[in-house]
Amino acid sequence: MLSLHVNESDGANCWLQALRDTQNRGVEEILVACTDHLKGFSEAIQSIFPQTEVQSCIVHQIRNSLKYISTRDRKEFMQDLKKIYKAQTK
Repeated sequence: MLSLHVNESDGANCWLQALRDTQNRGVEEILVACTDHLKGFSEAIQSIFPQTEVQSCIVHQIRNSLKYISTRDRKEFMQDLKKIYKAQTK
């Protein structure tokens, strides 16, 4: 664990402060950041660690995909999707 921050809200300033603190404690770069795209988080990462590749975590990617699938087809869709993200190779 790099850090633990407790705040009353989670906005861009909160994330910026947490990332600056992480940088001040010696972190020089973050290669990949998996986020749930909270407002301001991706931008805060890019401002402190501009080379970071920011992407959605798999759970949020799946949840986002389900918005486009009818309720009656979701179970079958999830079964097919599991075959993809649990595959041993591409």
